Order: sequence, then structure tokens, then C-alpha cells
Amino acid sequence: MNIRSLGYVLIESTDPQKWLEFGTEVLGLMVAPAMPDDGVIYFKMDERPFRLAIVPGDSDRLQLCGLELLDEANFHSAREELIAAGVKVTPGTAAEAQQRRVRDLIRFDDPAGNTLELYHGADLDYAKFISPLGIAEFETGFNGDAGFGHAVLPAPNRIETHAFYTQVLGFGDSDYMHFKFSDDPDDPGLGLNFMHVENPRHHSIALFGGDHPSACIHLMLEVKSVDEVGYCLDRVLQREIPVTSTLGRHTNDRMLSFYMRTPGGFELEFGCEGLQMDWSDYTPTKTTLPSIWGHKFSL
Repeated sequence: MNIRSLGYVLIESTDPQKWLEFGTEVLGLMVAPAMPDDGVIYFKMDERPFRLAIVPGDSDRLQLCGLELLDEANFHSAREELIAAGVKVTPGTAAEAQQRRVRDLIRFDDPAGNTLELYHGADLDYAKFISPLGIAEFETGFNGDAGFGHAVLPAPNRIETHAFYTQVLGFGDSDYMHFKFSDDPDDPGLGLNFMHVENPRHHSIALFGGDHPSACIHLMLEVKSVDEVGYCLDRVLQREIPVTSTLGRHTNDRMLSFYMRTPGGFELEFGCEGLQMDWSDYTPTKTTLPSIWGHKFSL
């Protein structure tokens, strides 16, 4: 299975207007000009028609993650591999494919209940990204081939779920962390698996060994300069949006970032300077310190 990137997410919202303001006035995303007026808010950040879609609903949560496959042949073989592994696969409808601006898609849940879509043939509309806040560009690779960022998903059954991603979906291990939340020597802590696909991002998906009511631990967006990170932090502070982690630099991917609370109830990491990896000569690591400096969390 040849997954290339984390292509899009759908986020369910009881108040999409909050996401509209947050996306444009805090994150600097553009309301996608080429997407239909169907009640969904689509955010654009690069050559792709959209990256984040805010869907009206009865709860505030991450609805699903869309993972891009190499091509049509890989799409068909991926579907057969999932079925052979005993995964319940739902084919996407023509209307869903049109809404996502892809050629075809399938949907299924991982062992932790996180919903994923595999797709191929994504559109490139090349419409110019014009940030309402003047952000020149986000880090998404050539023609968006590195995806929009990364997602950290809850997985109380982390070991089983990690095996599914690596053995069935073909993700590669980047790093493993184990967190303790107190100085108690009997505190078992929780594990965190970072995994990559076929692009230079240190990780596109990570699994955290706990649960979350919003079905997401955090999403990450990456800009090109530390100044843009600082400008965003100023906007967050001015609006009194909860900062759930101070500015800091992570150890494993070297991302310089801070974390904020989203209207969806989960966190969003806004950062820059993440590592660009060469997977042809890499040994997975185990990290015991999450950050070189900063990142004082207050969740």
C-alpha cells in the first residue's frame, strides 16, 4: 500500500461560523473559491481545492482523515488488501468523490474507531492561495504532495492500532515516545507512536494511547517562517483563545510551534521548521524528552 500524504480532514461542527472566523482570522486560511456552496466551509491553503472541510452536525469532533494513494492501481490493490485483512470497507459515492474533488475513495475505521478515507486522483485547481492575513504559503510540498500537515489520533488500544497502520496500511515508524504525567514511579504513563508515509514529513499520523471526546488529539499546520508563528500567537493571545502549550521546539521533528484550542475542542499545533526526512537511510528512534525547550502544556 503506497500512501503518499494526509490530504484532507472533515471536521463536524455545531457552530461552523466559529470555525469560519478561526480559520480565516486566526490561522490565515482562505475560504476555498472553487468549492460548492453546499453548507460546508472549505478551507484552502495551497494548490489543492481544499484541505479542511467544516461540516455542520450535532457534535464537535474530527469526523475523518483522508489519505492520498499513489494511483488508481494502488487504490484497487489497497481495497483488496483491506478486505483480505478483514476490514469493513465502504465504497465512496460519486457525490462524495465530487465533494472531495478526487477520482474515487473508500472509507473504513481503524481498530481505535478513527474513520479514514483512502483516495486517489485528487484535483489540482492551481487557484492562487490568498491568505486573508497575508501568509505567503504553508509547507505542503510540491503541488501539495506532502499533505497539509499531520494529525495525532486517540487510540486507547494503541498497540493493536499501531500494528494496523504499519502492517496493513504500510506506514513506517518514525519515533516512539512514552509520557508520564506525574513524578509517581508507579505512573504507567501513555505511549505515542509517530508514523510517516511516502513524503519527507517526520510524521503524518501519530497515535496517542488515550481517548478524547473530540476524536482528535491535535492537527498541525506548518508555515514557512518563525515570524508567521509569532504573528499567529499574537492573534491567539489578542482573542483570548486558550494556549494549551507555550512556544517550544520538539525533539523528534524539530518543529518550532505552539498549541491552541480549536472550536472543535481539540488542539491545533501551528509551527515551522519541521524536519524534512530521507527515509531511505533512517532508523526509527525512541524519544524520552518531547521538547528541546518550551512546550509547557496546560491541557
